[in-house]
Amino acid sequence: MNCFAYGAIALCLIPAAARAQNQAIDDLKGKIFDARMATQTFAGGLKFCHELDGKHFYFQPRDRVLDLDDYHRALDSLVRERTFNPEKRRPWNEQDAAERWEQVKREALQDKANCDLAASLPDLEKQLEELQKATPASDKKN
Repeated sequence: MNCFAYGAIALCLIPAAARAQNQAIDDLKGKIFDARMATQTFAGGLKFCHELDGKHFYFQPRDRVLDLDDYHRALDSLVRERTFNPEKRRPWNEQDAAERWEQVKREALQDKANCDLAASLPDLEKQLEELQKATPASDKKN
C-alpha cells in the first residue's frame, strides 16, 4: 500500500474513535442521570443503605427498614388470623399474602440497586470528567 492508503485509513479511524468516545460520554451521562434520580426519589431510604442488602427493604410509611423473613412471617400471621386487608377490603388470604411477598422481595432488590447507584455517583462523575478532558474540544457535546 502507498502512503495515501494508510493516511485514508487513519483519517477514517479518527472519527470512529471520536464517536466511540462520545458514546462513552453519553452512556456515562445517562448513568449519572439515573444515579441522581435514585438519590432524589429514594432520599428517605438512603440513610439506611448499610442495611439494604437485598434481605431487607425500606418501608417508607414508617421510615424504617424491615427484614424480609420477619415480614413473611407477619404476612402468614395475617392470613392465619384473617385480619382485615384495607387494600382489598376483605380479610387477608393466601393470594394477597403471596402478591405482597413478591412485591416486597422486588422492593428489597430495588432498594439495594438504588443504594448502589447512589453510591456510584461520585465515581461516575469523576469518570465523566476524565473522559471529557481526554476528548478534543471540537468533539465534545454539552
